[in-house]
Amino acid sequence: MPPEKKSPSAKPSDGQSPLQSSSTGHGLTMAEVTARRAAEGANLLPGTKPVSNLALIRKVLTEPMFLMLLAAGAIYLALGNRTEALLLLGFVFVVIGITLLEARKTQRALESLRDLSAPRALVIRDQQQQRIAARDLVRGDLLILREGDRIAADALLIQGNVAVDESLLTGEAVPVQKIAAASTAAEPTAVTPNIAQTAASKAIADSHTLFASTVVTSGLGQAQVCAIGSNTAVGQIGKDLAATEQPPSALQLASGKLVRWVGSLALLIAVCQVFLAWWWNDQPLLASLLSGVALAMAILPEEIPVILTVFLAMGAWRIAQHKVLTRQVSAVESLGAMTVLAVDKTGTLTLNRMQVAELATQSQTGSGDIFNPINATQLPEVFHELAEFAMLATPGDPFDPMEKAINEFNQRWLAGTEHLRDGRTPELEYPLTPDILAMTKVFASAKPNQYVLACKGAPEAVADLCHLNKAQQDLLQQQISAMAERGLRVLGVARGHWNAPAGSEPNWPTTQHDFEFTFLGLVALADPPRPEARAALAECRRAGVRVIMMTGDHADTARAIAEQVGLCDVSAAEHAAVISGTEIAALDDASLSQRLTKVNICARLRPEHKLRLVNILRAQGEVVAMTGDGVNDAPALKAADIGIAMGERGTDVAREAAAIVLLDDSFTHIVTAIRQGRRIYDNIRKATRFTFAVHMPVIALALVPMLLHWPALLLPVHIVLLELIINPACSIVFEAEPESAQLMDQPPRQATDSPFNLRHLMSGMLQGLGVAAILLAAYGWMASQAWDPAHSSSLIVLLLIMSVYLLILANRDLHHTAILGLFSKNPWVLRMSGAIALLLLLFLAIPWLRQLLGLTLPNAPEMWVAGAVLLAIGVWLEVMRWVLLGLLRSGKLR
Repeated sequence: MPPEKKSPSAKPSDGQSPLQSSSTGHGLTMAEVTARRAAEGANLLPGTKPVSNLALIRKVLTEPMFLMLLAAGAIYLALGNRTEALLLLGFVFVVIGITLLEARKTQRALESLRDLSAPRALVIRDQQQQRIAARDLVRGDLLILREGDRIAADALLIQGNVAVDESLLTGEAVPVQKIAAASTAAEPTAVTPNIAQTAASKAIADSHTLFASTVVTSGLGQAQVCAIGSNTAVGQIGKDLAATEQPPSALQLASGKLVRWVGSLALLIAVCQVFLAWWWNDQPLLASLLSGVALAMAILPEEIPVILTVFLAMGAWRIAQHKVLTRQVSAVESLGAMTVLAVDKTGTLTLNRMQVAELATQSQTGSGDIFNPINATQLPEVFHELAEFAMLATPGDPFDPMEKAINEFNQRWLAGTEHLRDGRTPELEYPLTPDILAMTKVFASAKPNQYVLACKGAPEAVADLCHLNKAQQDLLQQQISAMAERGLRVLGVARGHWNAPAGSEPNWPTTQHDFEFTFLGLVALADPPRPEARAALAECRRAGVRVIMMTGDHADTARAIAEQVGLCDVSAAEHAAVISGTEIAALDDASLSQRLTKVNICARLRPEHKLRLVNILRAQGEVVAMTGDGVNDAPALKAADIGIAMGERGTDVAREAAAIVLLDDSFTHIVTAIRQGRRIYDNIRKATRFTFAVHMPVIALALVPMLLHWPALLLPVHIVLLELIINPACSIVFEAEPESAQLMDQPPRQATDSPFNLRHLMSGMLQGLGVAAILLAAYGWMASQAWDPAHSSSLIVLLLIMSVYLLILANRDLHHTAILGLFSKNPWVLRMSGAIALLLLLFLAIPWLRQLLGLTLPNAPEMWVAGAVLLAIGVWLEVMRWVLLGLLRSGKLR
């Protein structure tokens, strides 16, 4: 018989394993929350402040480019050219303004990412469970704590039992057991231990008190917040755990090394330039110094650090718009090199929205009856007891998707019957443990000292508790296998009775094996695959990314889902094969490595199996990304090249161990992250190629005239003018470049590939050297025609500025002719052309600006020459585009 009454909860004896049940509190109201937040502030630890404008300006003032501008300005003043000196100093303020805008843009992106990655807490407010940002906690909030949660504030445990890792405060690695306080005050007061004084602080030893930033390693509990922010124990000793500084990525380190190397080379060449101009060309020393400064400014690729800082930060922010949070900006680099993606099944390939698909009873002589809710109008009486006890063994307000499905099923099919036992309070609960994969709830019945037991769990575990004979076990295994082959997850359900000694408090058994159970049947649940998963997996295959399922589910269930989403080819036996955790444990590393080449489905895995698989795949040279959601997944997430934590169902520990967090646990978003990672890396390569291409003609026009005894073609003021075009092109135009249509049709790049390797840099330099040769040839021709040197040099400067724009178009997309880039989806292309046209118009139309820059209005013959030169540059860049495209398709330029 089902339980007929609610009775007062009995207290188990000390050391007993069952968890005592009690009702949860209603929590604060939103009005109380608002009032307390206004009075006490946000739950924030002392954090790092954003970089101030003054600090940014100070950084600009110490940049090599700025120092060279100052040097050039000083030389102009020494030469008596005050106007040119003032113009250079004016450009300094423009450069500072651009730098501030870029820094603020990057900082806003990083701050947005920090807000998304901030710890979150599950609280009860207005009688409802809510997941909120930890900063929104207030004193008096009711926290619900589960395994893997990072505690967001100091609190008093008022229900349940949890073990907490307090090594952050005490240095002791052994988790501390916490038990619920016997009673709580209406307004708990803060505990303020002097942790710095002693590791054995009395407050730390308090078995009821929980501290902010410590981690729940096991158990379930409810706690009331008693201190927030700086008033917490961690806040008092100045621990800054909320704000994290991103370490430099591998690309940033490589770019810094490159810039230092090129900067040293620039200084050496500039010194040689000064000596040659003074000795070879018999120029005055100050004029020679000015030409040397101009050459150093031309050589220094100061755009490279800007490119990486802006691209990686903005790239991480753009990925976040697709519900993928990048906790480590360096992970953006690895996404494009990913070769293996190890994914869980539940919630990633499936909807994680469980539904009861079948009920199955078992008789002594046959397989019993089966109920399928599809097209059914009512639940036959033979299944009522099975459904009833499955519901009794399930919490009233469950968190687990399977338990939610059981409740929803019973609310529908048992409505109006005596079997719908809603809101029953168990006297005792025996939780699921690694030794017994089943849980039992104990209810009081209508008879004194008699209790009803409701048990559910893994069918094998429940069958063991029911002591089924061999024939019954074989029959049960056939039922389980048949259901698993259809992709169903199966739970066993049993009922039992227990009589307590009369006239005394119940002396509860310490284990579920001490009860007598009767096996009632099986509840099969289905987690349908995500509709978009098949297309996303096909895209992964097209992109050369191998997907391996790593799940703790039954092998048949895993295979069924894999076939439904297209993970494995049903016709290819080797790819439909499954390797289990038991087989993995029995194989040595060499044999397992060989087996993994033919298996894409790994089932019945434990966390240590996942870690071993990740390490073996990496040893094979693969770049591995892995998804995980639990505390025990943290080692494997850290071991993977890219750890991906589930944002919806993942624990705080898993999120902190991962480099990427899915805000929506969908496989599609992982594929989106791969695509975005490739786009970001591709755009970095384009911007780097453009940077080295555009510096070649600038260097040539600053160096060659001196060697040929020509007048100086480029002055420092011209180079600064070019920087005003080149910097926005690198940090804005190329960063906003949309992905190419062929991006996901290419294999992953090699992990050792870099946009700074010599082959890639040479491709850009060849582009620029061709442009430089054409411009120098044009100037030489004009000189041979005895044209006015002032007009000739002015025309070359104007052509160089227009060549910069042609180089932008040529490097945006190698798959299309440069001129078609004007009609790109990138809105900044046309804006940049308009800005350059407006800039040229201003410098040519305003006489004093024209005079300052040493420009002249071009006449008709010069216009014809300009057209011919631009045509020649366009043809050269088109030829180079075809060459680079061929190298790219052959894999020689990656």
